[in-house]
Amino acid sequence: QVQLVESGGGLVQSGGTLRLSCAASGSIVGLGAMGWYRQAPGGQRELVALILGGGGTQYADSVLGRYTISRDITKNTLYLQMNSLKIEDTAVYYCNMGLVTMSGRQAYWGQGIQVTVSS
Repeated sequence: QVQLVESGGGLVQSGGTLRLSCAASGSIVGLGAMGWYRQAPGGQRELVALILGGGGTQYADSVLGRYTISRDITKNTLYLQMNSLKIEDTAVYYCNMGLVTMSGRQAYWGQGIQVTVSS
């Protein structure tokens, strides 16, 4: 079975940095588009950053220039480097990975990880 495990969240002061990781394990034979989403208290889940199968990236306007999404195909791992963090970046962050397994192609979600930015 495929499992996604997120790490790297926590509490940081405004202006600080964090790096999130999302490691996929299981019978994975291929990778598709992958992304990071976040959900603030009382809000809806929103797309933060996306990396396409060919490597192209897209970002929400609110994080453009501060966040960088990347991946390590050899490790089936997705990253999100977050710089110049703001209080409004506080949210639970979720990774989403399009994976190809012996059962076919499917999108998988991580368990979510808390990022809290304080003043």
